[in-house]
Amino acid sequence: MSRYRRARVPGGCYFFTVVTERRQPILTCPDMRQALREAIVEVRDRMPFRIDGWVLLPDHLHAIWTLPDGDTDYSTRWRLIKRGVTRRCGAAYLQNALLTPRRKARQCATLWQHRFWEHLIRDEQDFRRHLDYLHVNPVKHGLVRRVSDWPWSSFHRHVVQGAYPSDWIGEP
Repeated sequence: MSRYRRARVPGGCYFFTVVTERRQPILTCPDMRQALREAIVEVRDRMPFRIDGWVLLPDHLHAIWTLPDGDTDYSTRWRLIKRGVTRRCGAAYLQNALLTPRRKARQCATLWQHRFWEHLIRDEQDFRRHLDYLHVNPVKHGLVRRVSDWPWSSFHRHVVQGAYPSDWIGEP
């Protein structure tokens, strides 16, 4: 079996996709959003990072993070965030039908896919392309017609900062 090798650049900026197990549409539920918020705050207190972009969809999320100088450990951060959410509300969302033998043996819950996808942001153009992608994602998935209509996105913060006009449409 091949081993996936992740990009590791100290202090790097990364784009992530994290998905629920079997694409369960649960992430925008109020208790899940609160659990995710609390887990992120808890992890950032222990292992700081900057969230440059964010969008939360029902079955996945995208994020752009910048790590502190000299730090490459985004994997531990995601592991702790996912674990924190699972501890807070995993029992409420346990799906016995999703408990594979591997999940049972490892005493895993059924909220998250085991892995996540990451991309090292290489330059300002790459950053902007990924930020645009993440913000337009709810439109792409048919959840809203306008980017500004999706409440769980850093788009609104970027509008206030002047990075986007409030009526930005994007290209889904």
